Amino acid sequence: MRSRFQFVDDHRATQQVKRLCEVLELNRSSYYKWLSGQQARAARQHRDRVLAEKIREVHGESGGAYGSPRVTAELKEKGLPVNEKRVARVMRAFSIAGIRLRRRVRTTAPDPAATLVPDLFQRDFTSPEPGWKYMGDITYLPLAGGEFLYLATVLDCFSRRVVGWSIADHMRTDLVADALRMAARTRGGLDGSLFHSDHGAQYGSRAFADLCIQLGVARSMGAVGTSADNAACESFHASLKRETLQGAHDYSDATTCRRTVFAWLTRYNTHRRHSANGHLSPNGYERRHHATKLTLAA
Repeated sequence: MRSRFQFVDDHRATQQVKRLCEVLELNRSSYYKWLSGQQARAARQHRDRVLAEKIREVHGESGGAYGSPRVTAELKEKGLPVNEKRVARVMRAFSIAGIRLRRRVRTTAPDPAATLVPDLFQRDFTSPEPGWKYMGDITYLPLAGGEFLYLATVLDCFSRRVVGWSIADHMRTDLVADALRMAARTRGGLDGSLFHSDHGAQYGSRAFADLCIQLGVARSMGAVGTSADNAACESFHASLKRETLQGAHDYSDATTCRRTVFAWLTRYNTHRRHSANGHLSPNGYERRHHATKLTLAA
């Protein structure tokens, strides 16, 4: 309908409006109503273009990863009063989109001889305090030529902060043990905490069980073959690869892969907004929590 109104407006200097409306089967009153709103539409389109530029800036800073919820949160923090519905509309209109998920490749290989470990999480990946509950998983990082590196991570359930991680060209127990040791250094110890994982052979090994005992960590495992029992970690790894690969099939070489993943993990903790944290970064969410506790204690 709008294109026909525009056609009438474009040719009104050389043809009668009445005749143009008759040919195009338009009501003249509808055309004049459309014409009266032209200025308002132009102003709205200008505002949308201005907003689109601000969105592109935020979207670019995120590495092209943010969708409308995180873009909205970032714009609000910058002092721009916008709602997510409008941001989503403008992003669609200007073809600005977050990065879509890639299909996940399974890396879990259960050890049938491993000692039975109970599920102490029961799919509750939340925590009232940092340092109480942790979760871990392994994901593959594809390189050129069909090679892989493997990443093991340890996330704090309270803020989803990455407190431990390790990259290697193997999936031996050392991979997950190094990530847990880093978590212990980051937190100044893990004594009394819970650590949840899937039934991968690395997590079920005697060496990893001994390390958990040494660090004072109680182990928890979900059901065999049920991804939902470690869904939060799997979602984290999916985001990492989605936002670092950005549609590519691999990271090229091992050095590029390590550098790219390290930069993303650093940015994730310090700047990337997380929906589970009210769109605060993990570090920002923990800082707010500690500040609130100090205020209440004063």
